[in-house]
Amino acid sequence: MIDRKIGRGKVLLAEPFMMDSNFKRSVVLVCEHEEEGSLGFILNKSLKMKINDLVSEFPDIESFVYYGGPVQTDTIHYIHTAGHLLEDSEEIMPGVFWGGDFEKLKILISNKLIKADNIRFFIGYSGWSESQLKGELKLGSWVIAEMDLNYLFKVGERDLWSKVMKHKGDVFSVLANVPEEITWN
Repeated sequence: MIDRKIGRGKVLLAEPFMMDSNFKRSVVLVCEHEEEGSLGFILNKSLKMKINDLVSEFPDIESFVYYGGPVQTDTIHYIHTAGHLLEDSEEIMPGVFWGGDFEKLKILISNKLIKADNIRFFIGYSGWSESQLKGELKLGSWVIAEMDLNYLFKVGERDLWSKVMKHKGDVFSVLANVPEEITWN
C-alpha cells in the first residue's frame, strides 16, 4: 500500500547522522511516488559545472548542474517553472514542473523565455524500488517535509538542509543545529 504522507512535491530530509555519502544532509524533492517505486532529485549538491559545459550546442545559460542522485548518472533531468511553455512537462506541485521537450527547452532558453533562476539541471536521480522508501522511512532515515518553491531557487545549497529542518519546527529546529561532524560538539 502506498504511503500517503509522502508523495509528489514533498521533500525528504536525510536524518542528521546519515553517513551515506550520496545522501548525507540531502534535501530530495520527490517527483514520483507510486506502488512500483519513488523518484526524486537532490536539491543541495551542486557539481560546480554549468549545463553548457556538459551538453554541446546548448544555449548560453548561467545554470549549474546538480547531482540528482546515484541512479543513472548518465542522464540529465530538469525541474523548472515553465510548464505552461514546455510541452510534456509533468507538474510536481503547483508551479513546479519536471522535464519536457528538450529541443523546445533549448529554443526557450535561446529566446530568454527560460532563465537560470527558473530552471535547475540534474545528473542522475534518486530512486527507490517498491517498498524501499517506506522501509527507510520506518527506520528513521528520512524526515518528510513540505516543499516550498524558494527551496528550489532562492535558498543556497549550503543552508538548505538546516533551513528546511527549521521550518518543520519543534524537535526538528534542534536537529537543524546538529553539527555535520559530531566531533564538533
